[in-house]
Amino acid sequence: MTDTAEKIDYSKTLYLPETDFPMRAGLPQKEPELVKRWQQMDLYKKLRASAAGREKFVLHDGPPYANGNIHIGHALNKILKDVINRSFQMRGYDANYVPGWDCHGLPIEWKIEEENYRAKGKAKPDLKEPAAMIEFRRECRAYAEKWIKVQGDEFQRLGIVGDFENPYLTMNFHAESRIAGELLKIAASGQLYRGSKPIMWSVVERTALAEAEVEYHDYESDTIWVKFPVGKGPDGVKDAFVVIWTTTPWTIPGNRAIAYSSRVAYGLYEVTAAENDFGPRPGEKLIFADKLAEESFAKAKLQYKRLADVTPADLAAITCAHPLKGLGDGYEFAVPLLEGDHVTDDAGTGFVHTAPSHGREDFDVWMAHAREIEARGIETKIPFPVDDGGFYTADAPGLEGARVIDDNGKKGDANDRVIKALIECGALFARGRLKHQYPHSWRSKKPVIFRNTPQWFVYMDKTLPDGTTLRTRALTAIDDTRFVPAAGQNRLRAMIEQRPDWVLSRQRAWGVPICVFVDEHGAVLQDEAVNARILEAFDAEGADAWFAEGAKERFLGNEHDPAKWSQVMDILDVWFDSGSTHTFTLEDRPDLKWPADLYLEGSDQHRGWFHSSLLESAATRGRAPYDAVLTHGFTMDEKGEKMSKSKGNVTAPQEVMKDAGADILRLWVMTSDYADDLRVGKTIIQTNVDAYRKLRNTIRWMLGTLAHDKGEVIALADLPELEQMMLHRLAELDQLVRENYDAFDFKKIARALIDFANVELSAFYFDVRKDALYCDAPSSLRRRSALYVIRMIFDCVVTWLAPMLPFTTEEAWLSRNPSAVSVHLEQFAPVAKEWRNDALAEKWRKIRAIRSVVTGALEIERKDKRIGSSLEAAPVVHVADAALRKALEGQDFSEVCITSGITIKTDAGPVDAFRLAEVPDVAVVPRLAEGVKCARSWRITTDVGSDPDYPDVSARDAAALRELGIRG
Repeated sequence: MTDTAEKIDYSKTLYLPETDFPMRAGLPQKEPELVKRWQQMDLYKKLRASAAGREKFVLHDGPPYANGNIHIGHALNKILKDVINRSFQMRGYDANYVPGWDCHGLPIEWKIEEENYRAKGKAKPDLKEPAAMIEFRRECRAYAEKWIKVQGDEFQRLGIVGDFENPYLTMNFHAESRIAGELLKIAASGQLYRGSKPIMWSVVERTALAEAEVEYHDYESDTIWVKFPVGKGPDGVKDAFVVIWTTTPWTIPGNRAIAYSSRVAYGLYEVTAAENDFGPRPGEKLIFADKLAEESFAKAKLQYKRLADVTPADLAAITCAHPLKGLGDGYEFAVPLLEGDHVTDDAGTGFVHTAPSHGREDFDVWMAHAREIEARGIETKIPFPVDDGGFYTADAPGLEGARVIDDNGKKGDANDRVIKALIECGALFARGRLKHQYPHSWRSKKPVIFRNTPQWFVYMDKTLPDGTTLRTRALTAIDDTRFVPAAGQNRLRAMIEQRPDWVLSRQRAWGVPICVFVDEHGAVLQDEAVNARILEAFDAEGADAWFAEGAKERFLGNEHDPAKWSQVMDILDVWFDSGSTHTFTLEDRPDLKWPADLYLEGSDQHRGWFHSSLLESAATRGRAPYDAVLTHGFTMDEKGEKMSKSKGNVTAPQEVMKDAGADILRLWVMTSDYADDLRVGKTIIQTNVDAYRKLRNTIRWMLGTLAHDKGEVIALADLPELEQMMLHRLAELDQLVRENYDAFDFKKIARALIDFANVELSAFYFDVRKDALYCDAPSSLRRRSALYVIRMIFDCVVTWLAPMLPFTTEEAWLSRNPSAVSVHLEQFAPVAKEWRNDALAEKWRKIRAIRSVVTGALEIERKDKRIGSSLEAAPVVHVADAALRKALEGQDFSEVCITSGITIKTDAGPVDAFRLAEVPDVAVVPRLAEGVKCARSWRITTDVGSDPDYPDVSARDAAALRELGIRG
């Protein structure tokens, strides 16, 4: 025939890819459809049914706070959890995810006060009235319920699958009963006590704060150097002053001692000249740490001379007068000097002003020396100079009514009043200002104070019946826990080693009460019948039952006289709530187990949820409620700066999902080193969009090619070497994927799979095999083998990626398997051990090294327009290295290089041949292929027209056309 080309449309004779899987993902539109599909089919229940009887893997959800839309940090956290759960589910476990919410606490109270009262000009009700308290708590509950629904929908939009129909909530009645029950267990064990210690207190919020509720911000403090007159002491210092330095002038009324260190060298100094308006005059003698004297005198604009050493024995014998003596009649007591391990000569004066009402170290030093102080005839009672509103009390004589911090968190007049009084008493040495990091409430962002106040504590160091303490139990549990990253172990250990007794009480309304009764001496009522009534009521009615009219009489029953017992009305710290979640979630749900395999939160939770859960569980069960702890960093903008609305640098997950899709957010998480702080912004999101597009196109090409797959299985021994090598790569990747899902190293998996798709599949294997796949006859072993291997690759890659990109892989899986229910009900595709062939892989490493020199040479030819495609070339390849040549034996190397021909020579090649430094002993001389271009495959061969029935195609293509039944 002479007009074959006109009669045959060769494009229709090729096995070109065919798929409905779109190139443009349209994730913002497609993903909500898949979420709806999963909900309608109840994918969560199907997952549970499919996993029935398997070993359980439990990641216990750290509860977000039910207050506002989710932010990018929430997205990071939930995506990590979802990937872990899915990866275990698809590797043979029952990985049941139960989301939870923290529902009690001050932020919700504030919102109710703001929205329901202040904004409406209404007065906050008197919460001492039972009806008012219960109504206020009802409003808080409704507020939390609203945000739980909003956040739950947003989490599911991210692709999170879990029991959103039955989440755990700290405000559920059963949860409140269990939280109260844990408190009562601690009380029954003798670990709970009411004490008076200096704790961090928020004047703005009118409540005690835990360490986990405090963050540090820049703050400008007044600083003062104060002279304490020596009252009693060795002859040489009787008329001298001990000078202290402090950044909290308002704590001076609470001063009861001065701390020094025997490791510091001190001296007696005399003022020789003064240039200031107030302060020391010439002739005054002052005691300083030698290392700090010069700086201190310069601050006060004084000249001085050193008179003598002051020894530790001298200091131990000194008793001072209070610097405010004479102001009112409350400062007549003596102020002893006490040895303190915390004293240094790094800053200040070498002496530490000690106000046990206002500092932990101050309190500890005072209590450690209590017997010594009593022996010296000094009163050891700790005063209460500041009330809950930040006002001075009668324990600050002459200063009553002055305020440390006001309701807006602004500095009050207490510092100025104290400084003025010190000047009047002739006790001020110098003054100044200092910018430094100061504790603020993480909720109100306002500065806090340390104040002595009665609170409920749990002992850290009380010896328990088994000979342990809460501290030693917690430290042992830390040693028994796996931490990822490992540095988290030392961080949490350091916190537990140093922490004071655990403060449980808060002076608020919305939460679980400290449901105990105390007698006039502060002893806690121990009665199992009373406790049972309390817990039964909480389980049926919620913790509101504690505040109801007649609750005291109801719970005490007929066995106890209500007149002899006081009902505690303080609220439990919300960290105790969240620290108890393991009890009513892991223990009480039969579909979960205790302890959890994993807790996962941000690194700040070493002092938060990880910490409180550890203490609560160690106190009641003697061990941690988790076997492993994983932490992630914080989200920052692209410059590494903290996100804030005022800066306009916030990346909202809702916006990313609307513009790009949740799978893009998930890919960002998977390709980031989550152990450190993660940067995110438009440029970084776009980078992930580009990476996703390449990955999607690889999946799309496989789907299109597999449209021609008949499901044939080819024996490993019958496969061409190239296909055997690709199965070897699947075996290697299978090991990498499984090991790193276990190690929670998702970046390594994502990087490996992206590189595999882009470099090994799209740019190599698929490129090499396209000619065979498109053009070979149906009976071709080469083509059938490639289809079989691509099917294996598709199944592996899509299931491996399913935990990371649940929407895209679901779409791809259903496109390939229309009758399937969901890719997420599958297991990772099986990989045969015999696929692993390291010797073959080494051989192909050499082949690909030689190929890289060929493709490098042809790229220059293409760039200089001497060829249009590699099929126009038939290069000469000089391979001087015998080992490399051996790797080429039996190979159709022109097919591997996608050229129409190739010549292998054993010499070093001409000087001007193309070479790559990383592949020595290989040189390439480009040449054009000889022959005629095949009209079907576009390869240039010398056998085009050899079959007279198909005069414009090669012999291979003619045979394929004949087998296809296409007549020439």
